[in-house]
Amino acid sequence: MSRNDEMNLGLGGKAMIEAGSDSLLNAQWARVRGRLRAEFGEATFRSWLKPLTLAGRRGQDLRVAVPSRFMRDWVATHYADRIMALWCSECPEIRSVEVIVDSRDTAAVDDATADDFATGNAPSPATVDGPAANDRQGVMSAVSQAEADGLAEVSATLDPRLTFDNFVVGKSNELAHAAAIRVAESDVVPFNPLFLYGGVGLGKTHLMHAIAHHIKKKQPQKRVIYLSAEKFMYQFIRALRNKNTMAFKELFRSVDVLMVDDVQFIIGKESTQEEFFHTFNALFDQNKQVVLSADKSPSDLQGLEERMRTRFGWGLVADIHPTTYELRLGILQAKAEQAPIQIPSKVLEFLAHRISSNVRELEGALTRIIAHATLVGRPVSVESAQELLKDLLRANDRSVTIEEIQRRVAEHYNIKLADMSSPRRARQVSRPRQIAMYLAKQLTTKSLPDIGRSFGGRDHTTVMHAVKKVEELAAGDISFSEDIDLLKRMLEG
Repeated sequence: MSRNDEMNLGLGGKAMIEAGSDSLLNAQWARVRGRLRAEFGEATFRSWLKPLTLAGRRGQDLRVAVPSRFMRDWVATHYADRIMALWCSECPEIRSVEVIVDSRDTAAVDDATADDFATGNAPSPATVDGPAANDRQGVMSAVSQAEADGLAEVSATLDPRLTFDNFVVGKSNELAHAAAIRVAESDVVPFNPLFLYGGVGLGKTHLMHAIAHHIKKKQPQKRVIYLSAEKFMYQFIRALRNKNTMAFKELFRSVDVLMVDDVQFIIGKESTQEEFFHTFNALFDQNKQVVLSADKSPSDLQGLEERMRTRFGWGLVADIHPTTYELRLGILQAKAEQAPIQIPSKVLEFLAHRISSNVRELEGALTRIIAHATLVGRPVSVESAQELLKDLLRANDRSVTIEEIQRRVAEHYNIKLADMSSPRRARQVSRPRQIAMYLAKQLTTKSLPDIGRSFGGRDHTTVMHAVKKVEELAAGDISFSEDIDLLKRMLEG
């Protein structure tokens, strides 16, 4: 067949240069597409198969093209065998079908395809019209939809209530909150990764959701995946089982923001750790934002590979401390403002004092009170709240003893437990003793005389002086204040 007799084939705008009957091949491709649509359904066809276009043929070898690597891997994994079977039923001489990428203009012939397969000149865009032109215009939107479907499949649903507007900021979480705001608002990556850690129910997940919400609202074109480490592991195992790990890799390594909650759950999962390590490195090298959370700091995650521990500490590590009374009260007040009934301030203060374990329990307690008052019709009071929440209050009534405080402080400052009651006045002994007295006043219900008696029969004025001294030192020395906060968390935990 002469060069002038060759004709342009290709649904969706691809040039089809064929040594046999062009019109026959064109008809065969149309029937293959029709059967794919019928077998896989309209939604799957529109997302994954409609963008397929003929790229070229030489003898028994045929190529079909898609506009992105992600789609190539997905189509090759899930649909290539069926496409091959359908082509063989239409044209038995076809022996191979290869899926390739042409990401430039979906109506133009890929240069490599032209070199390898074409025997004539590619058509100019002006020669493509009618249904092919319509396909060409719709391909990129179909690709976007397909990639969006891939993101939606693995990304967790964001809770609309967990936004920055609904996050109550206090001393215990101000650094984590400020860092989350910076990540969400920056056009460039400010620190990578952002690693948030803290105990259960302190707000890590709230901040993760808030970051995702803010980015999606401000920069909707960004590809964001938020999921738990457990779901990451599940998706990876499923990819291994289905032998489509390339699609998995392409999906996770092509996002703009990857957010993984509770990364401590990949500890001990060697294959998942390995894949997560390479995913993290790929995104880091592309300067894509990674946000992680865990219940402990990277240095305290026992069982985590050292190379991962090191990388997790590359960016900003932000601790969310246990809540203070003021922060708990602020959270309750914010939630009470949205309640359908009036909640007395005394009840909110009572809850803030008695439930200090985590914010989830605190909010759950208030929800229970609101529900009870709404459904039963009884007025809300401290007495009714105490009766209604007796199981929760009992669980939070962990009593710290003076003996426990003395032992923990002595260990922390490497002194003898007996020094807590001894008459020694050396600074290395007297300062820890004052700290223990201060903590006894803060964490127990013992009176000042009772506390003094526990420290070698000292007078209550000695305890008062110790409390005042520790408060003064904490106000003027950040390091000292952090030391006291650490001891309090250790004892309360």
